[in-house]
Amino acid sequence: MDLYENLPDKEIKPVGELSKKFLELGIKTFREACDYVHNIEYGYNTNYDDKMVFFKEKKGTCTSKHAVIAGLAEELNIPLYKHVGVYKFTEEISTGTNEILKKYNLPFVPMVHCFLVYKNFYFDLTEGNCDGKNTTIDEFIYEEKVDPFISRKDEYLLFKKVLKEYILPSKEMEGIIERTVLKAREQSIILLKENIKKQKNL
Repeated sequence: MDLYENLPDKEIKPVGELSKKFLELGIKTFREACDYVHNIEYGYNTNYDDKMVFFKEKKGTCTSKHAVIAGLAEELNIPLYKHVGVYKFTEEISTGTNEILKKYNLPFVPMVHCFLVYKNFYFDLTEGNCDGKNTTIDEFIYEEKVDPFISRKDEYLLFKKVLKEYILPSKEMEGIIERTVLKAREQSIILLKENIKKQKNL
């Protein structure tokens, strides 16, 4: 991912719900807003259909952190967008993954991650957060520009499409059925949550 100094900057004007909220918090520029979101605690939100849940709960994941910044960019007419990517989840990325891979006889578990794209720059506002990962995600099997507040259902449908069209037909996944991958994915999400707790207790 790219350095935050490559993020665009612009004065925030009260043109919409998000820009008004950032101004209420005393945040006056787009880059300041990005820094604010990056520094807020990483944590799973209770209702991703609520556009303001990140502010209400004072925490967020890649989903909600990048949603509010992409939404702010939209309000300010900045050409910065939220993307959803599917990547290869392995032991290198999160400690304990090998046990899941052995259990389901998989080379990797396909997982979803969100990030921001501006021109040729890629930004991850969860980088350095206690997010259960050992490293930043830089390589993706597939990525797609999405609405800042894409629903969890639509994000999951996008994941299922990538699984069916790109991952399961690959040589790496030969003989593997969808159900096996989805079970491994469920366990990988649990593993991430456990690793988040461990990182926060260090």
